[in-house]
Amino acid sequence: MQSTDAEAAVMSGGRSIAVAQFEAAQGRRARWILVLRLLVGIAFLAFWEFASGRLIDKLFISSASSVLGRLSKWVMDGTLVNHLSITLYATMWGFLIGSFVGFALGLLFGRFRALAEVLDPYITALYSIPKIALAPLFIIWFGIGIESKVAVSASIVFFVVFLNTYAGVRDVNPLFINAIRIMGGSQWNVLRSVIMPSATSWVITGLKVSVPYALVGTVIGEFMSSNRGIGFLISQATGLFDTTSVFAGLIVLSIVGAIFNEGLGRLETFFLRWR
Repeated sequence: MQSTDAEAAVMSGGRSIAVAQFEAAQGRRARWILVLRLLVGIAFLAFWEFASGRLIDKLFISSASSVLGRLSKWVMDGTLVNHLSITLYATMWGFLIGSFVGFALGLLFGRFRALAEVLDPYITALYSIPKIALAPLFIIWFGIGIESKVAVSASIVFFVVFLNTYAGVRDVNPLFINAIRIMGGSQWNVLRSVIMPSATSWVITGLKVSVPYALVGTVIGEFMSSNRGIGFLISQATGLFDTTSVFAGLIVLSIVGAIFNEGLGRLETFFLRWR
C-alpha cells in the first residue's frame, strides 16, 4: 500500500514537472514571437524611411518620420481624439447592432430549416448588393449625421455574423441534440447545452472577421458625407494630396482594428475554455 502511494506521488510530481516545463517553454516562445514582431515592425519602418525620396517619390508614400510626426501633432492638438472618438462611436454601435441582429436571425434560421429555405433567395439577393451602394440610400434615410455611418457599418457586420451563426447552428451534430431530448431536455436545454457551445467558435470567428468590416462601413459613410471622423481626415487629405495625413489615418485605423481583434481573441479564449 505504501509502495502504491509512493508511486502515485512520484507520478504526480512527474506530471507537475512536465506541466511546469511546458508552460516555461510556451512563455519563452511567446517572448520570442513578441521580439520577432517588434523586429519586423522596426525593419519595415526603417525600409520605408530609406525608400522615401530615394526609391519612390515622397508624394506617393511620404515617409515614416513624417507620418509619425503628423500623428504626434494630432495627439498634441486634440485632432486625433476628436475625430477618432466619432469613428469609434459609429463603429461600436454599428458592430453591436449588426452583431446582435445577425446572431439572432442566424440562430432563428438555423433552428427552423423551413424558414431558411423560404427566405434563402432573398437573403442571398440582399447579401449580393455591394454595401457601398447602400451608403447614399442610408444618407437619404438617416441624414448626414452619425446615424447613417452606424447603418452602413451595421449592414456589413450583419451579414458576416448572420452567415457564420447560421453555419454554426447547422453544423451541430444531431446526435447530441437527440441525446438531450432522450434524457427529457427541453428546447432551452438543447439550445443552452448543445447549440450555443457548438456554434460559439463560428460566432466568434464571424465577430473577428466583422471588426475590420465595421470600420470599413463607418469610414465609407464618412467618405460620403461627414465633417468629422478618421474617414473625413483621410478624404480631406486626399483632396489636398497630403499623403502624410492619409497614411497617418490608415495607421490609426489599422491599430484600432488590431486592438479590437486582440480583444475578441481573448473573448474567444474565455468562451471556449471548455475545450
